[in-house]
Amino acid sequence: MPAACDGAAAAANSGGPARGAGQRRSDRKVVEPTKQPQSPRPSRAPTERPNEDLHDLLAREVDPVRLRRRRLRLAALGGLGLLGVIWMRSGGGGEEPALYQTEPVEKGNLVVTVSATGTLQPTNKVEVGSELSGIVDTVSVDFNDRVRKGQVLAKLDVSKLSAAVVQSQAQLDVNKSLRREKEATVAEATAELERLAAVRKASGGRLPSQHDMDVAAATLERARASVDNAAAQIELAAAKLDVDQTNLAKAEIRAPIDGIVLSRKVEPGQTLAASLQTPVLFTLAEDLAQMELEVDVDEADVGQVRDGMSATFTVDAYSDRRFPAKITQLRYASETVDNVVTYKAVLVVANPDLALRPGMTATADIVISTVDDAVLIPNAALRFIPPRAQDEKDDRSLLQKLMPFSRRLSASKRPPADGAGKGSKRSVYVLEDGRPREVSVTIGASDGSRTQVLSGDLRPGTQVVVDATTKSS
Repeated sequence: MPAACDGAAAAANSGGPARGAGQRRSDRKVVEPTKQPQSPRPSRAPTERPNEDLHDLLAREVDPVRLRRRRLRLAALGGLGLLGVIWMRSGGGGEEPALYQTEPVEKGNLVVTVSATGTLQPTNKVEVGSELSGIVDTVSVDFNDRVRKGQVLAKLDVSKLSAAVVQSQAQLDVNKSLRREKEATVAEATAELERLAAVRKASGGRLPSQHDMDVAAATLERARASVDNAAAQIELAAAKLDVDQTNLAKAEIRAPIDGIVLSRKVEPGQTLAASLQTPVLFTLAEDLAQMELEVDVDEADVGQVRDGMSATFTVDAYSDRRFPAKITQLRYASETVDNVVTYKAVLVVANPDLALRPGMTATADIVISTVDDAVLIPNAALRFIPPRAQDEKDDRSLLQKLMPFSRRLSASKRPPADGAGKGSKRSVYVLEDGRPREVSVTIGASDGSRTQVLSGDLRPGTQVVVDATTKSS
């Protein structure tokens, strides 16, 4: 056995025949030991472990309660930081010195007005139309032409109208001839009745008979009735002729007033149909040197407006020019547009240079009252409330302290509106040693920007406070 083993080993080392080699490979598979798993190399361990930790971290389930608490803590920290920033910007609870703006008390004239808008219109505007239907033959005037009363503006074709006049005249002549015929019949019947009456008298009442006498009398009455009928027919024919002659005259469209042509809506050859509605051909303004301004006065101001009040107005075409006017009528009828109630006021306007034109939009200032040599203060002084003083107790809430506008308001209430409380007591402030001092005044009329002072310790030239700011604001 040892010899055989040694021989096999020798054959293997010497590269023996193929069969011996196959046998050796088969033997190696049988006797080859199983591979053991190799441990990771020390050099690769540091690079693989972080990947495993990241994988474990991503695979780990997040606790929603813990995440919600974390978000609430972050939100609370952010809110506290924002409050701190606002607190610092608001001065840390302290008030910075205010910078006061002042305007002087003045003495002058105060004019109280009410504003209203409207349009300019001619004093008398007439629309000229046609009562007849037909074809326009000629048009004699154009825009802006001055016309005189009775002047021909346009003419219609008169062919049919002239024929109608001729026909009516002929019918009148026929009726007149029929009347003469009927009058002759009356004369004949009268003579016959008289003859029969004479015979009857001569015969002692025996001839002619009573029946013949009655027939003759009836014939005379019928003849007289025919004459009356013929006279009526003459009157009808005369009336028809008068109508046709009037229509022929109306074929010439004439100006009813002296004035100027504002508009022309007809051309030669145009067909007019006046059966349903009278067509408007021309619009005439009587006198543009005297015009009217119709304005809408608001219902809140109508109680102050009266007939005879003076006013001034402007138009866009002449923005640097003011035109005088005077109220001639304040109408009682109201007009409502978009739930806004207004009342129409009519103002008379002189326009000698014809600068104003119909239809222009005007803004009028109606003078309600005028005060001469009045002590005047700006309305901003009545609205002013001084900031809180340094030594004044701060009773504002945290929200009021954090809001920027609260730095400029005191704990007192806001004053009433500018136009309210005429004749009432109000407070204004003047500077004394760099700090505002309250002055009580009694106010009067106001024009919207300045208010009259009826009484109070104010003199022309006194500086009143109208506003105050701080450096931080």
